[in-house]
Amino acid sequence: MSRRSHRSFADHTAHAGHSHRAHRGRGLGTFLRSLISGIPWCEAVQDEDVLRLDAHPSGNLKIYNANGRTRVSGGDGDRIEVRIEKHARAETVEAAEELVAAIRVTPTQHDDHLLLEVEVPSKWNRHGHANLEVTVPRAICVGVTAANGKVCMQGIEGDVKARSGNGSLHVANVKGNISVTTSNAKVSCKDTCGKLMARSSNGKIDLDHHRGSVDASTSNGVICAQLESIGEEGVVLATSNGKIVLELPDAVDADVDIRVDNGMIRTERNLDTQTGDSRGRLRGKLGRGGTQIKLRNSNGTIALR
Repeated sequence: MSRRSHRSFADHTAHAGHSHRAHRGRGLGTFLRSLISGIPWCEAVQDEDVLRLDAHPSGNLKIYNANGRTRVSGGDGDRIEVRIEKHARAETVEAAEELVAAIRVTPTQHDDHLLLEVEVPSKWNRHGHANLEVTVPRAICVGVTAANGKVCMQGIEGDVKARSGNGSLHVANVKGNISVTTSNAKVSCKDTCGKLMARSSNGKIDLDHHRGSVDASTSNGVICAQLESIGEEGVVLATSNGKIVLELPDAVDADVDIRVDNGMIRTERNLDTQTGDSRGRLRGKLGRGGTQIKLRNSNGTIALR
């Protein structure tokens, strides 16, 4: 069953034209009304669809959705369900309906994965996108790529990868290796377990209740990491302009190496064999040492808690 809604830009513009007519005469109002029919994307249509598929024998799923929101959730079933919320704008209702009907998710079977790709026909005066709600078997491995869209992944017990050019990335309740990258938005991970790699060139990275190794960096943003335990590959946090806050469990064995080029180092932990210098470097050992913790900041504060 589908639901459609229409919103007319023309009605608002015509009302504005009426206001101008009171002051400037009928000529201007007539001229404005003649332009309305040429304004692109003035009518909006929405529709919904559902797609059900068998999972790939490899247990690997890849999703490409250029300009829409994508949410992937692990479930107890053994099939993949895709709920597609399609949006289209065009110069007329009929054109928007034609575009929304042409938006589809195309499944393609490859040797080592199943690919789901959102296809949106492109025309200069029409615009469309699709938001996806994808339910997958809990043990599947999932990769999501978006050019301009928010990505959320939760309840999965396999490896996950997410990349967005201009959209926030949210990962929660995932037990597997995690790789998340965005250019201009926030990255957040909560209640995760595994090897975690996070990148954002202009955004905050927030890691809450993670168990495992971490490699996180951002160019212009804050990094906050609260770790329940540390993996064998250790912890590397780096930002060029922002603050780093690392919160560790009470009992941890690690070698700590902190460096700040222009800023301050603050620590609430007692480091054995602690050394430091006036150039903004601090080294020491937590517990018996061993696992490497490296924190780097060009301009800002580093806090170890």
